[in-house]
Amino acid sequence: MDWTLELVVVPVSDVDRAKAFYIDQAGFELLVDTAAGPDFRVVQLVPPGSGCAIAIGTGIGSMAPGSLHGLHLCVSDIEAARDELVSRGTDVGETFHLGATGQTPGLDPERRSYATFMPFQDPDGNTWLVQEVKRDSPVEPVAIDEASA
Repeated sequence: MDWTLELVVVPVSDVDRAKAFYIDQAGFELLVDTAAGPDFRVVQLVPPGSGCAIAIGTGIGSMAPGSLHGLHLCVSDIEAARDELVSRGTDVGETFHLGATGQTPGLDPERRSYATFMPFQDPDGNTWLVQEVKRDSPVEPVAIDEASA
């Protein structure tokens, strides 16, 4: 039996502002925007190619806006992803990889899967990491050693 993650609630203070950010700047697709009165609204959005959507809204959770940190989006080409987000007007942090001393600026020298990251955040401060994962190549464990620094 498969157990699939289908939906993650992202806490926001302004649903329309967040909806515009995720569609226009992050490139997500709108799946649902529905309300049942003034105290309940659900907007579901999905990143390109993902099987898991996010939900933003009113009356759908108890987390404080901007309190969700470390959501990951995986891409096969982090440089192309960066270019796309920047072209959409998203404020994107610098890429970094895991080295011997922790976060090291720039791409992983070997472009290993799961080793290179790029941060961004939504208008409320919920943080995301874009992570490069080469799905068509064998997965090798990422060892943090002097060679990867």
